[in-house]
Amino acid sequence: MTAMTDTTTEFLAACRAAIGAAHVLTEPSDTGGYLTDQRGRYTGRALAVLRPADTGEVAEIVKLCAHYAVPLVPQGGNTGLVLGSVPDQQGNAVLLSLRRLNRIRAVDPINNTMTVEAGCVLQHLQEQATAVGRLFPLSLAAEGSCTIGGNLSTNAGGTGVLRYGNTRELCLGLEVVTAEGEVMSSLKGLRKDNTGYDLRDLFIGAEGTLGVITAAVVKLFPQPLAQVTALVALDTPAQALQLLQLAQSRCASALTGFELMSDFCLQLVCKHFPEQRLPFAQRHAQYVLLELSDSESEEHARALFESVIGDALEQALANDAVIAASLAQSRALWQLRESISMAQAHEGKNIKHDISVPISRIADFIATTDVLVQQAAPGCRMVTFGHLGDGNLHYNVSPPVGVADSAFLGQQSAINLVVHDSVDRFGGSISAEHGLGALKREEILRYKSPVELRLMRAIKQALDPQQLMNPGKVL
Repeated sequence: MTAMTDTTTEFLAACRAAIGAAHVLTEPSDTGGYLTDQRGRYTGRALAVLRPADTGEVAEIVKLCAHYAVPLVPQGGNTGLVLGSVPDQQGNAVLLSLRRLNRIRAVDPINNTMTVEAGCVLQHLQEQATAVGRLFPLSLAAEGSCTIGGNLSTNAGGTGVLRYGNTRELCLGLEVVTAEGEVMSSLKGLRKDNTGYDLRDLFIGAEGTLGVITAAVVKLFPQPLAQVTALVALDTPAQALQLLQLAQSRCASALTGFELMSDFCLQLVCKHFPEQRLPFAQRHAQYVLLELSDSESEEHARALFESVIGDALEQALANDAVIAASLAQSRALWQLRESISMAQAHEGKNIKHDISVPISRIADFIATTDVLVQQAAPGCRMVTFGHLGDGNLHYNVSPPVGVADSAFLGQQSAINLVVHDSVDRFGGSISAEHGLGALKREEILRYKSPVELRLMRAIKQALDPQQLMNPGKVL
């Protein structure tokens, strides 16, 4: 915390009056968990951590920030990877935690919608949907701690994008506190509403730089009668793309998951989580995890999967495959996929890239960029995995064996340049689902056109003229 001025003291006193003194945290022992990023690499500074209980209190805090010209950093579950939800080192901002806004306001199974507050943990939404016989399909590794407000602010993707789309596609309406402290409420749950500009989409993916999302109406779907999971072993990403085409042609929208994982990814998982095992007698260069959600029956789903995988084996697109015979086996296969990031963390520091390229170019991108990265950092180990079905790869780089993390991280800027330039040449994006935050704010200047940047800055200026909303992020 920075030294107090009279104005700062007055501002914090007003915050205590607005939301209660117990929810204005200023002691380092109370604020530490909020100010350090999820990966533990960066700790910012703040005047205080503020914990409002509802939208009205959020609006009061934002009005106070506008009046006293205090920057504000919104935060949900603090699971982001690009420094988007922690303040910088200036110490002149407040961190606005939305974790107390955690009510599910309404569930409408007939309209297939749920109205939720921004601080609701994603897993809780999934459970509430299941309780009324519905599915909320957003699913990602951090679902036990990330919040729907953060998911919306970063337009999170996850494992179900192939069938259900990103978080943007799962949202029908928002409640937002603007930079002036006004409340924009559009929580009607309508699928058709052509009455002017789509203000909702301005705030989704804006990372809290235009306003504070406090609630949303999200889409629900019928629960599938059966979900069948398979793990396929193959040699190359090119074969994985052929398998994707085959599976989509047979399964259409019933194909809800298609995840690519390299052998090194799963070897890391088995190394750091020895209770997990690959279900094959020998190692293979690549693996694909497929999931089929069926509206008929498990027998129908299994027969369809067996047909697809049988043809893949006959056509030499795959070397081996296993279809989960039970829910426990399905969870074990998914656990292999979901444990990759944690296994990377146990292995040591690494340089992460959340990129997307056109699906048809993924195999060529991997082959080309692997060579370029090896030239830049000989001996480095590629941890490549991700959502092949929607073109999103987590193209991560671990240091060579025996090289200290600190020495390797000194090459981060050079390696980022190699990877991101390659992404650009392949017509891709340097951020697929994690956002820009502070980490990629300068990087994006190389790849966005001047027209795009000018329009983005014009929107920022119009909606946040004092430049107080999550400063130093995105732009």
